[in-house]
Amino acid sequence: MKQPLIAPSILAADFGNVRSGIDTIRNAGGDWVHLDVMDGHFVPPITFGPKMVADIRGYTDALLDVHLMVDNPERVVDVFIEAGADLVTFHLEAVVHAHRLVQRIRDAGKRPGVAIVPSTPSWAVRELLSDIDLLLVMTVNPGYGGQSLIPRCLEKVKEVVAMRRDTGAGFLIQVDGGINATTALDARNAGVDVMVSGSAFFSADDPALYIATLRGDANRSA
Repeated sequence: MKQPLIAPSILAADFGNVRSGIDTIRNAGGDWVHLDVMDGHFVPPITFGPKMVADIRGYTDALLDVHLMVDNPERVVDVFIEAGADLVTFHLEAVVHAHRLVQRIRDAGKRPGVAIVPSTPSWAVRELLSDIDLLLVMTVNPGYGGQSLIPRCLEKVKEVVAMRRDTGAGFLIQVDGGINATTALDARNAGVDVMVSGSAFFSADDPALYIATLRGDANRSA
């Protein structure tokens, strides 16, 4: 079983000292930095905007994985690209012309991703699979950290793995929500390539050991 990439979510860090959170991710061996952008409309909370992305870009060369949980993402995608996002994921449920937005992100030299919420079936993204770099299968209803993973969503991951195999597409499969040391094994077994973890990562006594646990690296010593 391959080890997944780990993308800790800065949403769970101390916003009064975000740089420390980035350092924690780097020192623990995190692969990407996940940035959850929420607008108070598509999801209830409001988090941060492009300035946060730009400021973080200024002191890390890690891949910035920007997750737009916003209505009408086509209105704001350019400013997040300009701020330094490397990978931009928007929600299928929030846009009409999804393929056009995927192309726009690609044309800007960035990696496009599409996300689906728990109530959206896997087949809804089939027409986009050959054009995206990442499919984010939300494993909780988006908006708040610290929720429990919805087990049915991992069955959806298996469906997406099968569609990827059948279509010959090369996108990564990411999960976000309720990922912790207990649920990571089920996620790996389902075929996940990238795991987002927020609250559990930043509350871990040993973030590096926690990441090793998510990856299934039983050989790492504490």
